[in-house]
Amino acid sequence: MAKNNTSVQPFGMKDKIGYMFGDFGNDFTFILSSMFMMKFYTDVMGIPGGVVGILMMAARFVDAVTDVTMGQIVDRSKPTKDGKFKPWIKRMCGPVAIASFLIYQSAFANMAYGFKVAWMVITYLLWGSIFYTSINIPYGSMASAVSSDPKDRAQLSTWRTIGGTLAGLVIGVGTPMFAYEVVDGNTVLSGTRMTVIAGVFSVCAIICYLLCFNLVRERVPVQANNQKLEVGKLLKSLVTNRSLLGIIVAAIVLLLAQLGMSGMAGYVYPNYYGSAAAQSMSALVGNIVILAICAPLAVKLSTMFGKKELSTVACIVSAVVYLVCLIVRPANPYVYVAFSAVAYLGIGFFNTVIWAMITDVIDDSEVKNGIREDGTIYAVYSFARKVGQALSSGMVGGLLSIIGYTQATAFDPEVTLGIFKMSCIIPIVGFAAVALALLFLYPLNKKRVEENVAELARRRGE
Repeated sequence: MAKNNTSVQPFGMKDKIGYMFGDFGNDFTFILSSMFMMKFYTDVMGIPGGVVGILMMAARFVDAVTDVTMGQIVDRSKPTKDGKFKPWIKRMCGPVAIASFLIYQSAFANMAYGFKVAWMVITYLLWGSIFYTSINIPYGSMASAVSSDPKDRAQLSTWRTIGGTLAGLVIGVGTPMFAYEVVDGNTVLSGTRMTVIAGVFSVCAIICYLLCFNLVRERVPVQANNQKLEVGKLLKSLVTNRSLLGIIVAAIVLLLAQLGMSGMAGYVYPNYYGSAAAQSMSALVGNIVILAICAPLAVKLSTMFGKKELSTVACIVSAVVYLVCLIVRPANPYVYVAFSAVAYLGIGFFNTVIWAMITDVIDDSEVKNGIREDGTIYAVYSFARKVGQALSSGMVGGLLSIIGYTQATAFDPEVTLGIFKMSCIIPIVGFAAVALALLFLYPLNKKRVEENVAELARRRGE
C-alpha cells in the first residue's frame, strides 16, 4: 500500500460507508431515469416510446464531448485540502439533483407536443450530459486515490455496489407502491405522484453526496497532469488499450441487458401481469439477493478466482435463467419474480466487482504508458455506460413501437405478450454477449492484475 500521510486516518469503514453513499446519491437519479423516465413520458406526457428512445440516444453524442472533457478537467485539476476528486462532489450535488427533478414535471402533460419534447431534451441533457457527468466522473476516479491496495479497492467496489443496490431497493420497491393507481380497472402511472417522488429522491441524493464528501478520505497523491492535450495521441492510446476496449464493450452490452430489463419491468408487470405489487417484489427480492449473497461473497470469490473469471460465469448463469423463463412462460407474476431473482444472483457478482475492474484498467494503462490518467479513463468508461443506457432506452422504445404499444393499445393481449417475450430475450442476448466480451476481449485475468500491482508497487518504492 502507498505510504499514507500520518495526519490522515488509515483506510477503514468510514471510507467504505462514505463511498457507498456516493453511489446511493448517484442512483437516486440514475436508476429513477432508467426505470421510470420512459414510462413517464409514454404514459403521462403522451410521447411515443420510439421518439423518447431516439432522443435519449441522440443525447449521447453530447456526452462524447462532455465526458472526456470532464475527465481532462479532473486530471488537470490541482489537489486541494480535501483532495483532487472530492471537491467536485460538493460543488455539483445540488445541480444534478435539481435537474433530475425537473425531468418529471407532470404539470406540463397538457402542453403542446413540441414543448413537451423540448422540455424532455433540455432537462435530460442538463441532468445526464452536464451535471451527472461532472459529479460521477470525479466520484468514480476517486477510488484509486482512496487506497492503492487492490483488496481495498475491491472493497470500495463492493460498497459502491451496496449503495447502488440500496438506491435500487428504495426506488424499485417504493416507486411502484406509490406511483401507480387503478383507473377503470387498469394499473396506470400517476404523473402527479411521480413528480413528488422525483422531488423526494433529489433531496435524498444531495444528503447522500454530502455524506460521501464528509466520510471519504483521499490518501494516494494524484498530481495534476499538465501535459499538453493531444487529441490524436489520446484517441490512439484509448483505441489500442485492449483492457479498456474490453471493459467498454462489456459495459455497453451489460447496460443494454440490465437497463433493458429495468425498462421492460415498467411494462411487463403492470401491463402483462397486471400487478404493480409484483414489480415492487421483484425489486425487493433482486436487491436483497445482491446485498445478502453477492456483496458478502464478491471480494472473497474474486480474490480466489479473479474478477474476470467470476464475472464471466455469472453472466452465463443469468442468460440461461432467462432462456428457461422464456420457454416456461410463467402465468403467475411471482414465478416470473423468482426467475428474475436467480438471474440477479448471476449478474450481481459482476456488478459488485466491475468498479474494481476499472481501477485494474487504470493500473494496466499506467504500466504500459507510464502516465496515470484516472479521470480520462474513467470518463471514457462512463461515456460507454451512458451509451449503453441510451441504447437500452432506444431499444426499449423501439421494441415497444414495433410490437404496437401506445396509450390506446397498452393492455391489448397481443401487445402484452410481445412485452413478455422482449423482457426475456433482451437479457438472454445481452448477458451472453457480455460473457463473450469478457472471454475474448478483456485481457486482465487474475494473474495479469497481480503482475500489474506488483510492478506499480516496485516503481513507487513500496
